[in-house]
Amino acid sequence: MAVPKRKTSKARKNKRRSNVWKIAAPTLVKCSQCGELKLAHRMCKNCGYYNGREVVKIEA
Repeated sequence: MAVPKRKTSKARKNKRRSNVWKIAAPTLVKCSQCGELKLAHRMCKNCGYYNGREVVKIEA
């Protein structure tokens, strides 16, 4: 069984437990067609447009 050779300091322990390293929320951009917020480089789920052209036909 592995046993630590030295005591882990409070600073080292607290650095590891801090929330600084957590993943950030994804960046949202406005759809150029309808203005809805969407993920960058992806089709808009609201209107079905990507890069200025209709990719998927969405019925209202």
